[in-house]
Amino acid sequence: MQLNFDKLGGLVPAIAQDASTGEVLMVGFMNEEAWKKTLETKKAHYFSRTRDKLWMKGETSGNVQEVKSILVDCDEDTVILKINQIGDKACHTGKKSCFYRDENGKEVGNGSN
Repeated sequence: MQLNFDKLGGLVPAIAQDASTGEVLMVGFMNEEAWKKTLETKKAHYFSRTRDKLWMKGETSGNVQEVKSILVDCDEDTVILKINQIGDKACHTGKKSCFYRDENGKEVGNGSN
């Protein structure tokens, strides 16, 4: 399937969701190269907007995301990666999930290991 990379300047949001629990672990962005690498390797690849480069999740931390399945939304401009998180930390802060704070900034949920 070809994604629509035109809407966000060559990027699509990619939501990483734990394949066994359904927990949302992180949101990143993919460019066309990251999409192709993810399909080819079955490991999550993203495009870093701050570093302006392609990266594989876990390439330095060891917290790799094995892609079990992918869902594409109706507009073909957002994906959900159902993943097996190798290592217990999907967030660059060292938390299990990037979603560990409520709207007031208080740490809650499974991200606050």
